[in-house]
Amino acid sequence: MRVGIIAPQGWTGEYDGWDPARAWARTVAVAHGAEALGFDSIWMFDHVQTEPVPTDEITFEAFVGLAALAAETVRVRLGHLVLCAGYRNPALAAKMISTLDVVSGGRAELGLGAGWKEDEYRAYGFGFPPLRARMETLEDALEIATRMLGGGHATYEGPAARVHDAINVPRGLQEPRIPILVGGNGPNRTWRLAARYADELNLDWLTPAEIVAGRPVIASRCEEIGRDPTTLRISVNIGREESAPEGRGRVDLLRRYADAGVDRVMTLLVASAADDGALERFAEDCAAAGCELEGSQPVDP
Repeated sequence: MRVGIIAPQGWTGEYDGWDPARAWARTVAVAHGAEALGFDSIWMFDHVQTEPVPTDEITFEAFVGLAALAAETVRVRLGHLVLCAGYRNPALAAKMISTLDVVSGGRAELGLGAGWKEDEYRAYGFGFPPLRARMETLEDALEIATRMLGGGHATYEGPAARVHDAINVPRGLQEPRIPILVGGNGPNRTWRLAARYADELNLDWLTPAEIVAGRPVIASRCEEIGRDPTTLRISVNIGREESAPEGRGRVDLLRRYADAGVDRVMTLLVASAADDGALERFAEDCAAAGCELEGSQPVDP
């Protein structure tokens, strides 16, 4: 099982009271550390103001932030958990991720979801469409992204978005295209969209037991369209509370995720914003759990 690190960006309050320049320097330092310790990937949340309630504190924007981290790293995969389909024109988002893939030397992954944070939607002028409309926007974004990342030209007319002979050159470096990750826990609509469009389904804060219970449903969503369920990777964003206990508890948790068939876990180590040793201790627990770390050897149980 691979492990990704969500870079601190202030969204959860880890940079409250910090000077912005100092905070960004810390984000870069965490990215450098994650790469040096052998973690698989670096991620950023697509949020623009703090949670659980908006405050006058730092939240770095994810696309600019990830592009900057691309220039600071050489190996780790780079992605968003996940881009809100309603925040950007979907054709432009496809263009942006294509450029990021070139800038990073072929390391970008396109994560997309329907979005949920009402205060952000309203504050930034997007309104807050009902869930059905947000899911339509997500489906259109996935259809457009698939076409633009695949062939370089796209024409599509959907209920929420459209393109007409949109040229996407360069379409990225990866073949056959940039990997697509769909984020969400909805078994009816989201998991069907993942089965249709995605290389990876990213689940949010589900426990290992919940993932085991959901795997037959995920498999059935693939089988509905004649897809081999084993071709849809499963990842999970581990909740901050679950990733905090160090040592045996965290090792056991990671093992249970691996046993549940999870291909990759991602987590925000809030402590890494201020604690130089937080990443190293997490890497030690990952190695003890048998996780894949670049350049490291798993520790026997």
